[in-house]
Amino acid sequence: MPEWWTYTLSDFLMFSPRIYWRMVEQYNRDFWPLHVLFLAAGLAGMGLAASGRALGFRWIACGLAVVWSWVGWAFLWERYAIINWAAQYMAAAFAVQALLLLAAGLMCSRTETTPGTAARMSGGLLASAGLLYPLLGMALGRPWVQAEVFGMTPEPTALFTLGLLLLSGQPASRAWRFLLFPIPLLGLLLGAATGWTFLN
Repeated sequence: MPEWWTYTLSDFLMFSPRIYWRMVEQYNRDFWPLHVLFLAAGLAGMGLAASGRALGFRWIACGLAVVWSWVGWAFLWERYAIINWAAQYMAAAFAVQALLLLAAGLMCSRTETTPGTAARMSGGLLASAGLLYPLLGMALGRPWVQAEVFGMTPEPTALFTLGLLLLSGQPASRAWRFLLFPIPLLGLLLGAATGWTFLN
């Protein structure tokens, strides 16, 4: 039996990139045109975030809670978990994030203005989630029906969430700020690790 340090990330994947992208394609076909609804909701969220009002943050947090619940159930639990045993734990993390966002939206009555650097960073995150992820797949030769988009798949949803949270102003409570960011960041790291194995 090989020693544990000889394993690579690809040794833990029980599926091929082809199987994953076929799953994404079927998922997109099954729920089209829900993508358009999420795109519209994302644009509305950006408008609310730009207002900088506490009420805007509440709507954004509650809306994101719905999105995280949907991705956690429809993509991770119902589909991805069939080919990846770790997806069931990711689905649980998405459910926790949804609850945290909902609680923050209902309980946080005051927000603080996001510093200029973070606000500029939010633009990059939103652009990456809204444009980079869908276009990257096509640039790599995959058909548009395999595009990963906000509200439908984990990584664009995590990116867009971070961007909206930074743009809309953060909860005045430092505890909430600490609680809302780790799971999206972890989701991005796991997605990046999976993507890296697909390329190697």
